[in-house]
Amino acid sequence: EVQLVESGGGLVQAGGSLRLSCAASGFTLDNYAIGWFRQAPGKEREGVLCISVSDGRTYYEDSKKGRFDVSTDNDKTTVFLQVRSLKPEDTAVYYCAAVKRGICSSTYYYLPYDYWGQGTQVTVSS
Repeated sequence: EVQLVESGGGLVQAGGSLRLSCAASGFTLDNYAIGWFRQAPGKEREGVLCISVSDGRTYYEDSKKGRFDVSTDNDKTTVFLQVRSLKPEDTAVYYCAAVKRGICSSTYYYLPYDYWGQGTQVTVSS
């Protein structure tokens, strides 16, 4: 079955770090762009960043520069989202999504994603 699976969420104290994973099952990501998004309770989905797995091109939301980093594994089957200095306002369900031949730019939020993961909960306590 072709799917994306997120993992790595959990409960963490403010100031801590987490590394979230977005693993592709049934396909590789080398022709895909991966968007990371999050949705806090009662709020709309928010874009975090985008990475083009084939060439490493990235786009970060301005508010996410500095504490968020994205990377991929050598097999190009998993994308990682590293979040440092976590704040209570980072509490949300984090999702990854894959779009074939997608281009990471300021409009990545609106790309026609082919696959979405189920989400992983991140809860930051103060």
